[in-house]
Amino acid sequence: EVQLVESGGGLVQAGGSLRLSCATSGIIFDDYAIGWFRQAPGKDREGVSCILRRDGRTYYADSVKGRFTISLDNSKKTMYLQMNSLKPEYTAVYYCALSFGLADPGSWYMENLMDRWGRGTQVTVSS
Repeated sequence: EVQLVESGGGLVQAGGSLRLSCATSGIIFDDYAIGWFRQAPGKDREGVSCILRRDGRTYYADSVKGRFTISLDNSKKTMYLQMNSLKPEYTAVYYCALSFGLADPGSWYMENLMDRWGRGTQVTVSS
């Protein structure tokens, strides 16, 4: 069974940095997309970033481009999200999600295409 476990969330001041981790287990295929979504209080869940296992292509929401960097350590089976220059509006629960059948990588931000989800980790950015 595929499992995703997030860690690394916490409280940070605006302008600070955090690195989120998503540890994976049970994945037997090499062709998948894995990424991050977030849900702020009172708002819909939105895609933040995604990386393709097969070729390392990365995708970012416009709101985080230049601030966030996604990476995948295949040896550790762990995905990371380095978040720099954090803003209070980035406060949300961040979820790790994986898709085995993402035919169009351009659709990475569509949560209904994700097959597995982690439980989330809280990120709070104070002003």
